[in-house]
Amino acid sequence: MKATRFHEFGDADVLQFQDVDRPAPGAGEVLVRVAATSFNGVDAGIRGGYLTGPFPVALPHTPGIDVAGTIETLGSGLDQLDVGVEVVGFLPMVADGASAEYVVAPAEVLTPAPSSIPLTDAAALPLVGLTAYQALFEHGGLAAGQRILINGAGGGVGGYAVQLAKNARAHVVASAGPGSIDRVKAAGADEVIDHTTTDVATAISDAVDVVLNLAPIGPDRLAALVDLVRPGGVVVNTVASMEAPTDQGRDVRGVNVYVRSDAEQLAHLVALVDSGELRVDVAERVRLAELPALHAKADNGTLSGKAVVVVADA
Repeated sequence: MKATRFHEFGDADVLQFQDVDRPAPGAGEVLVRVAATSFNGVDAGIRGGYLTGPFPVALPHTPGIDVAGTIETLGSGLDQLDVGVEVVGFLPMVADGASAEYVVAPAEVLTPAPSSIPLTDAAALPLVGLTAYQALFEHGGLAAGQRILINGAGGGVGGYAVQLAKNARAHVVASAGPGSIDRVKAAGADEVIDHTTTDVATAISDAVDVVLNLAPIGPDRLAALVDLVRPGGVVVNTVASMEAPTDQGRDVRGVNVYVRSDAEQLAHLVALVDSGELRVDVAERVRLAELPALHAKADNGTLSGKAVVVVADA
């Protein structure tokens, strides 16, 4: 089968499109014929060797944490799944991923794919959708009538976070760059701040209950956002290189989010997609052999929005 993988850590050019052996599922696993995967920022960090501590992958490694595809073969001990079912899932972070024609996946991470969108586009949902859901509701405790600032709403997680917060009947203030402001508005943000021309920390006059930080800003700028939070509120941060700030005197908590695979939550997101309450936006679609160029765009800061890597018929 074809796969794009790397044999050493480094820049995007370490990725190679090559023939590899098709894997076989073990007990509790399934073999998925991959329709698509997607690019996530963590893919570049793992490939570059910057994340070997939290994600000690074995080399050679095939990236691609998201998967959308069709169950090809069942491993032993499985009777609740059927061959031919279209599924989506968030794969284990250190295992070989879905930048290949076939991937082995634990059955427990998979859920039936949305029926209302192309299967390839469904690859844009798992990791970023789960990150947004867990950040908002598990860690942020967001409820109807509350105000939330989503800082850095123009990326993949931000689009889902805005939609999910609006679905929860919260008032959404979002910051984004010029290239994504229209997309953030379309997602339903009540107020949008252009962070390239306006200081977010001074632009908000009314306090918020939750700050969700998705942007790789400096520690000082992140700390300034605490002052925007009402007493008893929370700052939720998804950027792994920084700790979420707190204000103990005002009972403002700081929480760092480390997303986990959760098939039940993913099934809920799929249901929202199929009911029309959650839109899956795909900014770019590339073929599997073009994955190195996609990583290069991410490295030089020219990748905007969510990119899907189409694997079928690679």
